[in-house]
Amino acid sequence: MTDQAHSLPATSDFLADKRVVVLGGTAGIGLATAQAAAAAGATVVVVSSQPERVAQAVAQLPAGATGHAADLTDEARVQELFARVGAFDHLVFTAGDALQLGDLAATALDQVRRAFELRYFGALAAVRHAVPRLRPGGSIVLTSGIAALRPGRGWAVGASICGAMDALTRALAVELAPIRVNAVAPGVVKTDLWAPLPAAEREALYAQTGQRLPVGRVGEAADVAQTYLYLLRERFSTGQTIVVDGGAVLV
Repeated sequence: MTDQAHSLPATSDFLADKRVVVLGGTAGIGLATAQAAAAAGATVVVVSSQPERVAQAVAQLPAGATGHAADLTDEARVQELFARVGAFDHLVFTAGDALQLGDLAATALDQVRRAFELRYFGALAAVRHAVPRLRPGGSIVLTSGIAALRPGRGWAVGASICGAMDALTRALAVELAPIRVNAVAPGVVKTDLWAPLPAAEREALYAQTGQRLPVGRVGEAADVAQTYLYLLRERFSTGQTIVVDGGAVLV
């Protein structure tokens, strides 16, 4: 009976009667995760800084989904957000802005600080104000990246953020127990984060990167969303960063 009680839910609607809040849930990996959670029975709340993107995302989700616009770099707004959201079961943080790439010598420290504002400090503020609203059995899934494991030239800032997120995940798993805290570390995925690149350069990046990967292609948002969903479902993991990169760290 004990084994049965702690086994994974067997049905496809294992999130039925659960509320899942996805910060950054209006595009890319966040929206794909919100859609996957809704398909598993969850009532989904998506959050973005842009009201129009919130409305567009809610329109793509099943009935009952809601959304809020909030600047996640402003802690006061984050606190207000969770007061509006109320009690819920799982927090997913996928919010991100354009990637900060370039040699350190050509990167101003103010740019570095801004890069940390959303991806690190935004996540920290979100966890701080979400925890009092999490119901028993709840969990948190943050976002890192494989740059912490295998940075390339020009990735000093990105790798630093990813490394900070990995460390934060482990520390929070200890501090917030029994709330489970995990993270997902994607590789190259086709999302709007690469939008600053010219279209031809972006497609060349996808093609060249995909050719080098053991799986033969770069990721899609829906691929990575399944890893977030797994961490919501799997109840015995905490403090872990799950790499989903098509084998990029191997080659």
